[in-house]
Amino acid sequence: MSETTSRVLQLLGLLQSRRVWSGEELADRLNVTTRSVRRDVERLRDLGYPVLASKGHGGGYQLGAGAALPPLLLDPDEAVAMAVCLRLAAGGSVAGVGESALRALSKLDQVMPSRLRSQVSAVHDATVTLTSNTSDSPVEPDVLMTLARACRDREHVAVSYVDRAGNATQRRLEPYQLVTTGKRWYLLAFDRDRDDWRSLRLDRMGESAHAAARSWPETHQMPRRTYSGRSARRRTNTSPASATSLLNRLSHSTSHPRR
Repeated sequence: MSETTSRVLQLLGLLQSRRVWSGEELADRLNVTTRSVRRDVERLRDLGYPVLASKGHGGGYQLGAGAALPPLLLDPDEAVAMAVCLRLAAGGSVAGVGESALRALSKLDQVMPSRLRSQVSAVHDATVTLTSNTSDSPVEPDVLMTLARACRDREHVAVSYVDRAGNATQRRLEPYQLVTTGKRWYLLAFDRDRDDWRSLRLDRMGESAHAAARSWPETHQMPRRTYSGRSARRRTNTSPASATSLLNRLSHSTSHPRR
């Protein structure tokens, strides 16, 4: 491998590891000049990587979203983590993901060094996945991705939902966190119409759409990784339960928080 090719791959790895890099930071990491960084960025663009550049305070280089997915550069730990996750996803609860996960896993397994492949196999052989006896409906991938983005970006969503009694309702939610118990997915969210926190099953949700406004005004923002039930918005003295406690209740109890 030539020195230039090696440096371009190293640059790609840096751009994938952080959102924004200044030209000076990249030059320092690569031990080259900023002019060389600009040339290497052009080489990545020629290969199809959408490298964006911005000027001014806080500006720099960053990878953007392109029309097609370019190859990803994974370090050994990331490759093992991805392979393990793909193996779990192959038998998971998201509709249509199992077959795609198997295809992706076969591609990754083909190029992984034998040492890393043996690590993945060891984790898989030593792991037992406990599955539920109930025949749960799988979660639609579009619903899962929409809610995940809403949790990340703190956006409102409007969803159709069927409660335990079979009643169809419309919910205006401020998603906070996704929780999975292995065979079921839940959304912890603030219900704007009920003025309260709810945990909702994703397999009971229909179409979801982003609303324009951003959520989480300071008056009812939850502490990170915690929720406090009815007291979350009003800031009462009720002690908050941790997200781990919520997960345990969803895993071991058949009576879930009110929906």
